[in-house]
Amino acid sequence: MSRKQQLLKRHRRNKRIGLLTALVALVLLGVLAWWWLPLLLLPLLWVAHEAWFADHLFYGADEDYAYRFEPGCEQPGVSLADGLLKLPGLQLRGDETLVLQVQLRCGWLGRFLDPGVHLGCAEGGDLQTFERGVRGSRFLNLSGLAPALCEGRLTVRGRFCRLLGQPRLFVLRQPELLRKRVMVIAPHADDAELAAYGLYSQADEAWIVTLTAGEIEAEHYQQMGLAPIEAARLKGRLRAWDSLAVPRWAGVPQERCAQLGYFCLQLQAMRESPDQPVASREADLLDTRPFRALNTLALPGDDGVPSWNNLLADLRALLLMARPQVIVMPHPSLDPHPDHVCARQAVVEALQGLEWQPELMLGYANHLHDNDRWPMGESGAGVALPPMLDDALTWSPCSLSLDARLQHDKAMALGMMHDLQPQPPFKRRLRRVIQRCLAGRRGSPYGENEFFRKAVRRHELFWILK
Repeated sequence: MSRKQQLLKRHRRNKRIGLLTALVALVLLGVLAWWWLPLLLLPLLWVAHEAWFADHLFYGADEDYAYRFEPGCEQPGVSLADGLLKLPGLQLRGDETLVLQVQLRCGWLGRFLDPGVHLGCAEGGDLQTFERGVRGSRFLNLSGLAPALCEGRLTVRGRFCRLLGQPRLFVLRQPELLRKRVMVIAPHADDAELAAYGLYSQADEAWIVTLTAGEIEAEHYQQMGLAPIEAARLKGRLRAWDSLAVPRWAGVPQERCAQLGYFCLQLQAMRESPDQPVASREADLLDTRPFRALNTLALPGDDGVPSWNNLLADLRALLLMARPQVIVMPHPSLDPHPDHVCARQAVVEALQGLEWQPELMLGYANHLHDNDRWPMGESGAGVALPPMLDDALTWSPCSLSLDARLQHDKAMALGMMHDLQPQPPFKRRLRRVIQRCLAGRRGSPYGENEFFRKAVRRHELFWILK
């Protein structure tokens, strides 16, 4: 069982215990006092739960984030006075990753409305949001705000929280990414766009490699009257099309895109028996060719055998064909999705002994272990660093800034993805209405799926992998 599954299991167990305790208390209250009081309180308690306690947050909001960065990147002398951040004598090119460590303490409103830190300058403001009830060390992303920072006109103010003490600034100077050949490894159609549309759409040369067809969980297509197997096959064909067609929106030609057609949530089983074919869970297929049919590239796995060895052969062929200088793939420890973990493992194995090696490997996280709302806040806001409670590792974040036009293009790319188009379940839509009214949360203007809020931001955040 993965760490995220363990945390979710514990969360659900604790929630059941809490609900049972509350139910017993209400019954006793009804028996001993007024019989009608539980009938009144039950719906109010449910509304309160949906408004303020429905987030999957598997750590305490009062815990410190703990990051250890590369030695020598801290800039001493930064000060915050009257809301103005100053660092005399700082010289920056403007493309550095800038991280500001602050101590936050929320007020009483910050327990009901999302607290955050507002960054203001003449070029425009940003609001980076944190957990309700926040009390501890957090890390803001100032990337893209270098001119205002150097000129001493960047304001930093809390919303529903206070900043305590003096902050610490870390300047991480990164290699130029946009003048490189970039290959994005996407476990599923839309992963490349969620994590790296801004990067690959601006790179001198970009390749998109999608490992799976993403054919499972096809209930939306069953509502059209299709049997489960036919619905899964239709969904897989659609997502295979998406993985090849949507990058054209960013100017990536089809001959630099590959859909490998392996089956969703079966990569781990493939890796455990590398030479054995592993069938789709829901599409009743033991052949990847229906999902590879639109490829223009000839690859070793075109015999249709869904095996780990074929996946590695495909990746080796693509790596030698593209010779990417930068490989972008799921982060090995931040992103817990089983297919994302296996995608990274497959790339590492494929590179072993290969004559071509990349200059740089970047990790991304479209999912988190500890917080299903990260990046917190609204579409268009900056991406603060995710929760990290253990400082045993050294981290090297790499942040790319996206202007408004690029954010709009990214939103449209996500809107073309069939998996992000169906309407969310009724309960989720009702929860959003409650949170909008009581918790002040707003949805994304680009679409109902939660990934529009999470992914269409002023930053794309990566991590340099050693």
